[in-house]
Amino acid sequence: MKSFRTISVIIILLFVSVFPQNKDLTLKQVTLKGFSLMPKNLSQLSWRENTDYFTYVNSDDKNSVLIQEGLKSTSKDTILTLDNINVSLDSEGYDKLNRFPRFNWQDENTLRFWQKNNLLTYNISTKKIERLNTIKDKGENLDLSVNNDVAYTIENNLYITKDKVNFQITKDENKGIVNGQTVHRVEFGINKGTFWSPKGNYLAYYRKDETMVTDYPIVDISQHPAKFTPIKYPMAGMTSEEVTIGIYNTNTKNTLWLNTGEPKDHYLTGVTWGPNEKYIYVGILNRDQNHLQEIKFDASTGKPVKTLFEEKNDKYVHPTHGPIFVKNNPELFLWFSERDGWDHLYLYNTNGDLLRQITKGKWEVIDFEGFEEDGNDFFITATKESPLDRNFYSVDIETGELTNITKSPGTHNVDKNSDTEYFLDSYSNLTTPLQINIVDEDGKIIKNVYNAENPLSEYKLGKTKFFSIKSKDNYELYCRMILPTNFDSTKKYPVMVYVYGGPGVQLITNRWLGGARLWDNYMASNGYIVFTLDNRGSANRGIKFEQETFRQLGTKEIEDQVTGVNYLKTLSYVDSNRMGVFGWSYGGFMTTSLMTRTPDLFKVGACGGAVIDWSYYEVMYTERYMDTPQTNSDGYKNSSLLNYVKDLKGHLLLVHGTIDPTVVWQNTLMFAEKAAHLGIALDYYPYVGHEHGVRGVDTYHLYKKVTEYFDLYLK
Repeated sequence: MKSFRTISVIIILLFVSVFPQNKDLTLKQVTLKGFSLMPKNLSQLSWRENTDYFTYVNSDDKNSVLIQEGLKSTSKDTILTLDNINVSLDSEGYDKLNRFPRFNWQDENTLRFWQKNNLLTYNISTKKIERLNTIKDKGENLDLSVNNDVAYTIENNLYITKDKVNFQITKDENKGIVNGQTVHRVEFGINKGTFWSPKGNYLAYYRKDETMVTDYPIVDISQHPAKFTPIKYPMAGMTSEEVTIGIYNTNTKNTLWLNTGEPKDHYLTGVTWGPNEKYIYVGILNRDQNHLQEIKFDASTGKPVKTLFEEKNDKYVHPTHGPIFVKNNPELFLWFSERDGWDHLYLYNTNGDLLRQITKGKWEVIDFEGFEEDGNDFFITATKESPLDRNFYSVDIETGELTNITKSPGTHNVDKNSDTEYFLDSYSNLTTPLQINIVDEDGKIIKNVYNAENPLSEYKLGKTKFFSIKSKDNYELYCRMILPTNFDSTKKYPVMVYVYGGPGVQLITNRWLGGARLWDNYMASNGYIVFTLDNRGSANRGIKFEQETFRQLGTKEIEDQVTGVNYLKTLSYVDSNRMGVFGWSYGGFMTTSLMTRTPDLFKVGACGGAVIDWSYYEVMYTERYMDTPQTNSDGYKNSSLLNYVKDLKGHLLLVHGTIDPTVVWQNTLMFAEKAAHLGIALDYYPYVGHEHGVRGVDTYHLYKKVTEYFDLYLK
C-alpha cells in the first residue's frame, strides 16, 4: 500500500449540541420510528393565491385545521377545519375524509383536492363542494390539465376524463405495449408519461413498445406454489425498448404520431409544448448517449420542422430538462447544458439561435424555479456559495446578474408569492433543524414564521463535522465524520465507512445532520467513528469530476475512498485494524469492490442490493457510464466483481431483496455461487418479498443484522 501523503484538512462546519443529552438512541427508534425524530414542519405550507397570506395544516388527535397568517401580522387564524369539509362532503353524498386532504389553492377562496376518484373543489366562503371530474377505478399516473381535465392510466392503457366524461385513448391488449407512463426506466429527468398542452387542447404521451425486450423472471414465493411474474428488463448491450410519442386532440379525438425517426431504440427526452400549442419540442438522444438533437415538431402533422441545435460530448451528454419558455415571450427559451463543464442556463430563440449564456461559473444550477411576473428575471437553486449548499437566486435575464435571496448557509426550499415580491424560505443546515422565514427580493428577513425544535436535543449524539481532503490528482473531496458520543481523543475507535459513490448522488450536503441518516448517528452513539466521502463520479461537482469514472466504474471511486481511509489512519484516535464499510445499491457495488479489490483495507463489509457485474444492469444507466459490453469489454471485465471473489479476505455480508426489479437478485446470487465454488467464506441473507429496499418491520431486522455484524468483528 502506498504511503499516505500529507493532506490539508479544512474544517467547514462543526456541530456542537448545547442541550443536555441524557437519552440513548435505540435501533428500533431509528429504523421503525425515525419520523418521530425528524424536525417537525408546517404541513402543506403555501401562499394563498392572489393574497399576501400563507396557510398550513395543523393536526392534532381530534381535528385538522387550516391556519392562515399574514405577511406582517402576528395573528394565526383558523380559516377551515376538516369537520367543515366533511359536513359539505356528507351533504353532497360523498364519503368523509379521515385526514385533511392534499390540496392546491385554485384561487383565493377555493381549494382543489381528490376524494377517492373525484376531483373536487371547496369554497371556504360559500362552503360549497363542486365536482370537477371523476376518473375510473384503478386509475393511476394522474396528470391534470389547465382545464382540470385528467389524464390517467389503467394497467397499460391511457384514459382521459374531460367535462366529467371518461374516454379511453389507447386499447392495447398486449401488456408489452405501455401507454402514458414513464419510459427509459426513469432516466433523463423523465418521471411521467403524459404532457398536456398549455391550453389543454392536446395531450402528448409516451407509447413504449417493450415486446422485444427480454423477459426477466421474478418469483413470488408467497403463492402456493410460487408464482412466476416476468418483468421487462433490458440489460446493457441487449435489445432495448422502442418509444414513440402520440398527440391526442381532445376536440377531434384523433391521435397523430411524431415522426421521431430511427434507430428506434434512441431516447426521447424533455417533451415540451410551445406556449401557442403549434409546436412540440423533443430531445432525441442516441443510444450511445453522446449526441442529442433538440427538434421542433409541428404538432398538427407530427413532422419535424427543424433541428434547433445539437449537444455532443466524447463521453456522454445527460439531458434532464426540456426547453423552459420565457414568460411573456414565447419565442425565447432557456436551456440547461453542461457544455462549458458546469450545468448552466443558455438563452435560445425558437429558430435555434443561441443568444447568450446567462449563468456561468464553477458551480451548478440545480433547479429552475420559475419566472418573475414580467419575465425579466427568473429564479434558480444553485451551488454558487458552496458545493454543499443550495441557495435560491434571482437572475437578470439580460445581464445574468445574480441576487442571493437566501443568505444563510444551508439547503433552502423557497416558494415565491405570485402576487408580491416575497418568498417563504424553508431551510436547514448542520446546526439548524428547520427554520422558515419570509424574505424579500433582497434577502432581508421580513418575518420569522417557524423554528423547529431539535428533536434530538435529549439524546446523546456525537459531533458531526464536514471537511475536505485532496485526491491524488488534486480534486477537493468533501467528507463527513461523526465522532462517538463522549469522544476521547486519547482512545482508539473502530470506523464504519458509509459509501454510495455513484453518479447522480451527493451525500455530503449542508442540511440537518449533514445529510447523515439516523442509523449513522446510532452507530456513532455506540462507539463508532462514522465516515463518508463523495468520490469522483458523484454529482454536482461539474462534468469533468463526474466523468472521471467513464468506462471504468469502480476504479477511481476506489482510489478516492482509499484516500479517505488513509487520511483516517493518520488520526491518533482511529484504530486502523478495526475498519468496516457499508453501502446499498451502487454503494453495495462499492462495498463489495472495496472488500475484494482492496482486500487489506477493511476487516468487515456489509451491503445490500449490490451490482456485481454491470452487464447484468439495465441499458440506460449502464451504457451512459460504461458504453456496451461489446464496445468496452475490458471495462466490464475490470469492474466485474466476479473476477475478484478469490481475493476476499475479510468478512462480507451480502443482502438482497428477492423480487428486486432494479438490481436483479441474480447479481449477488452469482457472487455467492462463485464464493462457494472457490471455498471463500461469505455471509448472505435474502429479504423475501422485498424489492430494491427493505421496508416495514423488516427494516429493523436488516439493521439489527448489519449492526451485530459490525459489532461481532470490530468491537
